[in-house]
Amino acid sequence: MKFNYQNPTKLLFGQGQISEVRGQIPAGSRVLLAYGGGSIKANGVYDQVMSALQGFTVVEFSGIEPNPHFETLEKAVDLVKEHDLNFILAVGGGSVVDGCKFVAAAAHYDGDHWDIPSGKHRIQKAIPLASVLTLPATGSETNGNSVITRKSTGEKLAFGSPHVYPVFSVLDPDTMKTLPERQIKNGLVDAFVHVCEQYLTFPTGTLVQDGYAEALLRTLIQLGQTYSERDTDEWRANLMYAANQGLNGLISCGVPQDWATHQIGHELTACYGIDHAQTLSIIQPSLLRSQIELKREKLEQMGVTVFALPKTEDLAEKTIDAIEDFYQELAMPIRLSDAKITEQNDIDTLMQIIEGRDFLQAIGEHGKITPDVIKEIVYAAR
Repeated sequence: MKFNYQNPTKLLFGQGQISEVRGQIPAGSRVLLAYGGGSIKANGVYDQVMSALQGFTVVEFSGIEPNPHFETLEKAVDLVKEHDLNFILAVGGGSVVDGCKFVAAAAHYDGDHWDIPSGKHRIQKAIPLASVLTLPATGSETNGNSVITRKSTGEKLAFGSPHVYPVFSVLDPDTMKTLPERQIKNGLVDAFVHVCEQYLTFPTGTLVQDGYAEALLRTLIQLGQTYSERDTDEWRANLMYAANQGLNGLISCGVPQDWATHQIGHELTACYGIDHAQTLSIIQPSLLRSQIELKREKLEQMGVTVFALPKTEDLAEKTIDAIEDFYQELAMPIRLSDAKITEQNDIDTLMQIIEGRDFLQAIGEHGKITPDVIKEIVYAAR
């Protein structure tokens, strides 16, 4: 257990905190205000943000998609350069925040901007950015990670840098009030799998990280079980904070991680357009069954500490069943067929794409998930 940890993002949590934005941005800043499809104008968040930005030069950029497109973000980079903007405020969910991290870095890079997510360029500098979160899920508001999709090539790649940590992030649970059920469920499941990817590997004696991860998993399961109470302030606040804590870098300190479910899921989104969280609920149970012997000890630990299952010889198997039941209770898909992917030709095309991805040749915490294993996982999830 050896690690360095620093999280520079200032967190402004609670109702009414959007008004605090004014005091967090340096005076005289020229601000790019970036958001998605415009729902913030219908739910009052836009008006609150604009009120807080009075006195600043503000240039707006809208239309950042779920799974933000490289092609769209390039237009935002051009806008930053054209207006000489020096601060970015992302207002939206994780995709908007992820997209703004790319814009912040690309604005200071003169080469091919796809070099950033492809790993060919190491970020040296970025425009300061901050966020007002409206959809809890990714933890992007307090980490240096981002995932970008290139629509023209069907690639979905992740990158990370300490230079793109938000300076501050506002988490006001009231922004969730008008979210569709689909997005709330997606956020809950996405956060759950984030924690699993940092926990379901093998024992390393890291009691603090394991204990904190288990507390977050129990919290998220309880929120799923009390989903009917989602319109209460308490429920919204707990989901927003749990999702944030699940991927702010704390529980990953000094422990092995396995992001294979996400890596395979990204390919499903890029190929079929399935919601990110839905790809996770489809792939994860199949992947856990495929890797059960390598993950047996942690699955058994999770079964006891998270699901309160009795110790039996098949505890690991029952833990996977419990995870799958959790998804089904939320009406999330657990098979490709649930997402209307049934044609063998479509699945074969997906596997051909995966086999050609250099970064998918040996994934998982042991590097044992090869394209052949991925094929078995995907076929078992049909």
